[in-house]
Amino acid sequence: MDKVLSADGTAIAFERHGSGPALVLVGGAFMTRHASAELAGLLSEHFTVFTYDRRGRGDSGDGAVYDVQREVEDLDALIERAGGEAMLFGMSSGAVLALDATACGSAVTRLALYEPPFVTDDSRPPLPGDYVAHLEDLVERGAYGDAAAYFMTAAVGLPEEAVDGMRQAPFWADMKAVARTLPYDGRIMGDTMSGRPLPTDRWQSLTVPVLVGSGDAGAPHMLTGARELAGLADNFILQVFPGQEHAIAPALLAPALIAFLTAEGQACVLEHDPLVRDHIYES
Repeated sequence: MDKVLSADGTAIAFERHGSGPALVLVGGAFMTRHASAELAGLLSEHFTVFTYDRRGRGDSGDGAVYDVQREVEDLDALIERAGGEAMLFGMSSGAVLALDATACGSAVTRLALYEPPFVTDDSRPPLPGDYVAHLEDLVERGAYGDAAAYFMTAAVGLPEEAVDGMRQAPFWADMKAVARTLPYDGRIMGDTMSGRPLPTDRWQSLTVPVLVGSGDAGAPHMLTGARELAGLADNFILQVFPGQEHAIAPALLAPALIAFLTAEGQACVLEHDPLVRDHIYES
């Protein structure tokens, strides 16, 4: 493990694996750098893979006041340590953070995403209007277990009885340990889980090749949101993984990332016919 200082002085913990072009893995809710260890191992023969603890998690520090821009600056510090430019892979809400960082001008050369958890239709209830405020209230009171449970019911959509069972599982302690950062993920998502179409201007500045991955066996809104994102511009391409849900098998994900993040993969997107860009490429 090593650490790098972000612009506000916060220490961000990371690990480096393998050799080759730099690739930073950006985790979603509850994820620390350890959650990406298997995927990092599969990618490390082709890339120098950076896994890191997003601020407030694991061995990373945190600032007094949260702002999404601080997390963009965290990524910028990692990219600078990686040599000044890098590719990004973002998972779940980490995919949206990666999108925002790239749109803000971070030195990203290629961008791969898996299932940003957009809710853009009526296939499931949208987030409550006070979702982030309620999470922040629970965290401020130190009710980390309740915050984790609220996320699992309101954001993920699990029934309460299923979450009650999760509270008894050994992994619940790990979820509670990072639950204080759940409002951060909520702020990153913004209003993209409202049941309304995605904003057309939030990521319009992206010019790098973007791979948008989704499974076809999970919650329907995930694939719908991925399709909508991939349709925003000609440099976005959709790849569907048959039989996969939100927790995709690293052994299936890694080959697709390797193919896309190489020069050959970049050319595939740049030369892709915009008239058929919504075609589903199956792995």
